[in-house]
Amino acid sequence: MPNVIEIKEYTAPELDVFARLTEAQLRNRIEKEKGIFIAESPKVIERALDAGYEPISLLMERKHIEGQAGNIISRCGEIPIYTADRDLLARLTGYELTRGILCAMHRPKLKTVEELCANARRVAVLEGIVDSTNIGAIFRSAAALHMDAVLLTPTCCDPLYRRAARVSMGTVFQIPWTRIGEAQAEWPQDGMIRLKTLGFKMAAMALSDMSVSVDDPQLMAEEKLAIVLGTEGDGLSPNTIADCDYTVRIPMSHDVDSLNVAAASAVAFWQLRVK
Repeated sequence: MPNVIEIKEYTAPELDVFARLTEAQLRNRIEKEKGIFIAESPKVIERALDAGYEPISLLMERKHIEGQAGNIISRCGEIPIYTADRDLLARLTGYELTRGILCAMHRPKLKTVEELCANARRVAVLEGIVDSTNIGAIFRSAAALHMDAVLLTPTCCDPLYRRAARVSMGTVFQIPWTRIGEAQAEWPQDGMIRLKTLGFKMAAMALSDMSVSVDDPQLMAEEKLAIVLGTEGDGLSPNTIADCDYTVRIPMSHDVDSLNVAAASAVAFWQLRVK
């Protein structure tokens, strides 16, 4: 039988993960390796469960227990299912629940860059991208357009933030990813060395007089390629561009100088995929 608990008291400590802890606090709760994240919406939760992520508790509208959450509940064993009507849940969490369901889940231990990239031929490297919507959209493109893995520099937004995972449609649980360096000082030099040791050529997506087109035949023919995308607004750092093997541009028209980083990632991933 499902372990359904009707919410009667806002201040109950077991609701802290949904109501009173920031995503940064959830990420580092107690010990870093024991962190928590919140998955939102049935599709996202299903994809997390499919990928082997471990649920802790559910929060949902009462009507979904016998409705769209039925399959999720059947897969989650006897974890607590906290429930109330939509208005009460919105007051509790501070936002309207997308399709009425949240799931608190354990964070996985991340693999090393070497483990993740051992058999990879195309990887995306994200430098300092802080907008959760962009992170989610890039992950969705990476999963759909043939990237083998995503690597994030230390200053990137967390892909498991609730909004990032929701925008990605749960693809953050499908495509392998990890951090490349724990401290900001480890990127770009140390991170570049690690990737080049693994046999990758580095392609910086940046505007430059020395850049090659994204459809350059030599670039497309590289056996192992890391596509490096930079932060919103400023783009890649000069040191990163200087350390890369290629600087790559997407040809534009109508005097448009660049695309949003999420849109640019989709173009680059499709053009530079292994054919």
